[in-house]
Formats: sequence, C-alpha cells, structure tokens
Amino acid sequence: MKHYTLDDDDLSHIRERRRPENRLGFALQLCALRYPGRILHSGELISKEILSFIGAQIGITGDALLSYAARRQTRQEHMNALRDIYGYKTFSGRGARDLKDWLDKQAEEARSNEDMALRFIGECRRTQTILPAISTIERLCADALVAAERRIEVRIANLLDEDIRERLAGQAGISSKS
Repeated sequence: MKHYTLDDDDLSHIRERRRPENRLGFALQLCALRYPGRILHSGELISKEILSFIGAQIGITGDALLSYAARRQTRQEHMNALRDIYGYKTFSGRGARDLKDWLDKQAEEARSNEDMALRFIGECRRTQTILPAISTIERLCADALVAAERRIEVRIANLLDEDIRERLAGQAGISSKS
C-alpha cells in the first residue's frame, strides 16, 4: 500500500474539499494517478482494502464514496485541481509526441511486447503523464516494435555485400536491383 500513503501536503489538499465524499473521491483519484497512473472512472469498483486504507488516513469510511461526484463537474474539477497541484498531464499534444519518440528509441532494446508496455508505463509515471487507454498503449507499442524491426532489417541489408544480396534475392525469386 506504499503507493497509497498520503503525506501532510496531500492531507492538506484533501481537507480543502468540503464534503466527506469529495475528500474521499479526491484522495482516491490522487492515489490512482500515482499508481497505477490513470484516472478512476465513474462507477469503477475500488477494493475494500484500498478504500479502507485511504479512508482511515483521512478519517472517512468507504460508504461516503457512494455519493461522490453526484455532479459530473465535481470529478472534472478534482482532476483539474490534481493536475494543477501535482503536475499530472494528459497523454496529448507535445507530451504525447515526446513519449512516442521515446517509445521508438526504446523499441530496439525491448525483449517483448510486454517489456515494451512496461517501459512505456514506467516512463508515463516518471513524467507524470496520465496513462492512456490500454488499447492505445498496445497500439503504440506494437507500432514502435514494427518500426524498429524495419530499421534493423534495413541496417542488416545495408551490411550485406552485392554477391550475398543477389543470392538471397535469387532464393526469394526477386530481382536484387529492386
């Protein structure tokens, strides 16, 4: 539960919320941003252990969560405050382009799709970038790995002398001049 331990500054920001359900919801959103690095969605189930652990730190029972964010704007206001206070940013714009470039550079060293995804998630956490959807992460990693394979193939092909290229092309039934 080390990711969900709140310090004095956290507690101060949490206490700024007026109602118990908003204090608990704000605390849960903060903890989810820290680990696993994503936002909590409306209606998402929180484990009893995590809810109890965070609730105990702020003196609120998990039952308060039932009425959290009755107003849609509350959740958005909390996310805006968390970004302002803690520096979290969405996966968009320049930050997304920088992470995609980073991913392309990492792809040649990755051992598997899983390794690539774990590296990406770690970098998002390091840069305090809110994780995009898992399907987005999978697509970004797959694209980076395919591009890396192509770059490696080109480098290998460029190392081959003309005689080897012609023999390989002949075995494949294509012209080495293409």
